[in-house]
Amino acid sequence: MIHPTALIDSSAQIDPSVEIGPYVVIEGPAEIAAGCKIEAHAQLVGHVVVGEGTRIGRGAVIGGEPQDLSFDPATQSSVILGKKNVIREHVTIHRGSKPGSVTRIGESNFLMVGSHLAHDVVLGDRNILANGVLLAGHIHVGNNTFMGGGAVFHQFLRIGDFCVIQGNGSFSKDIPHFCAAQRVNRITGLNVIGLRRQGFTTEERGAIKELFQLLFCGGLNLTQAVEQAAGREWPEKALRLLEFVQAPSKKGVCPVRPGREDE
Repeated sequence: MIHPTALIDSSAQIDPSVEIGPYVVIEGPAEIAAGCKIEAHAQLVGHVVVGEGTRIGRGAVIGGEPQDLSFDPATQSSVILGKKNVIREHVTIHRGSKPGSVTRIGESNFLMVGSHLAHDVVLGDRNILANGVLLAGHIHVGNNTFMGGGAVFHQFLRIGDFCVIQGNGSFSKDIPHFCAAQRVNRITGLNVIGLRRQGFTTEERGAIKELFQLLFCGGLNLTQAVEQAAGREWPEKALRLLEFVQAPSKKGVCPVRPGREDE
């Protein structure tokens, strides 16, 4: 199952069921679980953990050094991939930037061609990153979010669960749970279709919509709106939206600017 042209470090731990293609390079103490497939010319650099059933595409580079001018190459850090991820061609994922730090990817994510995860990114489960999506360092992404091709994200921001983000968008502020975002730091509404497809009930969607309107469309600034919303009881899933905006990153939260059909 290992092509004779592959170069594999003696410290690597590889399950016998793993398939490794031509000219693959595995440098350092990689740990590769059962059922994985690593395609031609891919590289695993340093301490990289690959969860069961993960596919790494041609020319992908996992575990490379952070693009941080202050980074010391002697720093011991890692990349950890969960189970059943699909990493397509020429994806790059950099390892953590501090001693013992980790760039961490959950389970069942789909990273399309040429997408990039910088150092210390935390990506949840079942997310889809289309071609050329770029996540800068220290970004946290939730679960079940779709990012369109060419979308770019500034360091240290947060992206919630069940979001849909338009391709070629540019973001330097947080995108809360359940939101649709586009262009430059613009939330245009809720991911209504996505919530319906994911099995949110009519009551849950209604409560989320009511809270969204209160937080972003009621004429109050966000601090005032949060205070008002916090004085009411909300269903569990709507409450998650409130909790997200109550604890934003230092970047703040994207404002709501409804889009027009001609944009």
